[in-house]
Amino acid sequence: MNLIDQIDKNNLPDHVAIIMDGNGRWAKQNGKERTFGHKNALKAVRSSIESCRRLEIKYLTLYAFSTENWNRPKLEVTFLMKLLSSSIKAEIKELHQNNVRFNIIGDLSKLPSSARKDLEKAIEFTKDNTGTVLTLALSYGSKEEILSAIKNIANQYKEGSITEADINEELVHQNLYTHNMPMVDLMIRTSGETRISNFLLWQIAYAELYFTPVLWPDFNHETFYEAILSYQGRERRYGKISEQLTN
Repeated sequence: MNLIDQIDKNNLPDHVAIIMDGNGRWAKQNGKERTFGHKNALKAVRSSIESCRRLEIKYLTLYAFSTENWNRPKLEVTFLMKLLSSSIKAEIKELHQNNVRFNIIGDLSKLPSSARKDLEKAIEFTKDNTGTVLTLALSYGSKEEILSAIKNIANQYKEGSITEADINEELVHQNLYTHNMPMVDLMIRTSGETRISNFLLWQIAYAELYFTPVLWPDFNHETFYEAILSYQGRERRYGKISEQLTN
């Protein structure tokens, strides 16, 4: 039996987030430069999108470039920005044909203007699609996102548009980059590392975490389905006990 046939279609996550890690190590294992790993990562992105489409998972968020990644060697950063633009141009028509809506979260002001324009065009091109929502976290850091939300709420309070009683979890959620998405149900990290790396810290409060030794360029449909099956084998209690869930 194929792995996808073992999946319970009535117990799927609404929102899957992935830390795409291991491109550099994959390239090194193949005797190549780090850029070779980045180039070969696109097939794993395609596979993840297709897996979500097959299972009708509504939200897929990929950690593509963190705020800390700006500290990498300049040549690598420049390469990644060019790869980002060329990949979007190459893939956006197929995403649109597959009813995928494209989205971005992060501080886009730090991106090169050419990359920003390509991303904005892709968002506009797919804005009316109703299938899987593909979100790239670019120039993204969760601490920065939460700090931005706090500042926005402080300004709202200062202006008198909200009171102290209005400040609750929902208000914080509405001021995050992900305000139009549900909380993360399943967070996957590839490459064997077991860190969150400043990714969606608020949004993964009750997410199931899945760590796989598979390097990102080798991540495929089967490894995605393995993560889903692991998710389905867990009991999500949200602070309750098993008996309460049964009752």
